Amino acid sequence: MTMNYLIAFDKFKSAVTAEQACEVARTALQATNPVASIATSPLTDGGEGFASVIASALGGQLRKIEVKGPLFAPVEGRFTLVEVGKIPESALHRLAVGDLDPRDTVAFVEMASASGYEHLSDEERDPWETTTYGTGELLKIAASEGVKAIVLGIGGSATNDCGAGALEAMGVAYYDRELQQITRITPAKFRLINTLGSTSHLVDAFPPVRIACDVTNPLLGETGATRVFGPQKGLQPEDLDRMELSMRKMGSRLLGLFGKNPADWDAFMAEPGSGAAGGIGFALRHALPDSKFVEGFPLVAEILSLRDNIFRADVIITGEGRFDASSLSGKGPYSLIESAGPDKQVQLLCGSADQSVVGKLTASYPHLVVKVISSKEAPLDQSIRDTPANLSNAIRELN
Repeated sequence: MTMNYLIAFDKFKSAVTAEQACEVARTALQATNPVASIATSPLTDGGEGFASVIASALGGQLRKIEVKGPLFAPVEGRFTLVEVGKIPESALHRLAVGDLDPRDTVAFVEMASASGYEHLSDEERDPWETTTYGTGELLKIAASEGVKAIVLGIGGSATNDCGAGALEAMGVAYYDRELQQITRITPAKFRLINTLGSTSHLVDAFPPVRIACDVTNPLLGETGATRVFGPQKGLQPEDLDRMELSMRKMGSRLLGLFGKNPADWDAFMAEPGSGAAGGIGFALRHALPDSKFVEGFPLVAEILSLRDNIFRADVIITGEGRFDASSLSGKGPYSLIESAGPDKQVQLLCGSADQSVVGKLTASYPHLVVKVISSKEAPLDQSIRDTPANLSNAIRELN
């Protein structure tokens, strides 16, 4: 009897992309099981690799554009243009962008390529100094292509600027008390801002924008952008309160600029998802009239036809670089496990894992096996270099 496998990896950060991990695994599995039927489906949570995964799945045009990175140095931003006729009906229904002609185009924009961790060393992480400006540039360029809708994947950001940098690139102007314009906006400059400029042109410049996101954190508070994600982005504990105050002030200024009723401001800043990617979704939701959040993994699952592949698979092989509590917040491998259910055989391979999280997960999914592919004794940089070989060896050992 021929075994049906689904190989669906997310990226191993700093080591291999989702596509590369899937190909390494497919090659190793085919070598040990030549008659196996193998489907591959690189995963993305909207972060690094979002544009290329969509381009590969739907035959889209992957565009690479120089934009400003999180520290304003030039980086290669990415988005993919896809004809509507190539997008599954279920995904179009989820996007809810109205009736489109099959020849119309949708842009899938990857925030991480412009404003993500991938461009920073650990020492460079500092959310006081990072910006979403490059993401705003990508959105403007994508809109200029005449697309009928934009889908922005916001995973993997290195920023906590409430989307102020992106709005600067899109045309919002910031002024000090002397009405001198302030540029290169980052949270470190929020205290200098007194007035924000008119943005009426934004209404006409952008098609519907859908923000693909699985994070439900609000903008502010104990579960908000600053307190939950700030430390991961380099924010020091003693700066949490000051950054929280800065975010509240910027959020209020933006809501005022876009004509929102002050009585509703607290509710807007408490909206689920408004704290994702340092608040860029919050900014876009209120800057652009036809913009809203969509669940990222269900959207990607429909684009990749994951449901059908899961149903056909006898065994699913998935994984990512680090599996821990953050993996349970909508990331690809965990969402895949949830979709497969407790009766499906799933092999999860990762570079490292939080064993307490693994224990809780395997208790709920009895056919799930989690394997750490890196040696505990190996230094991190060596484990990263050895990831392709370690992954290949782990796949061979599964059979």
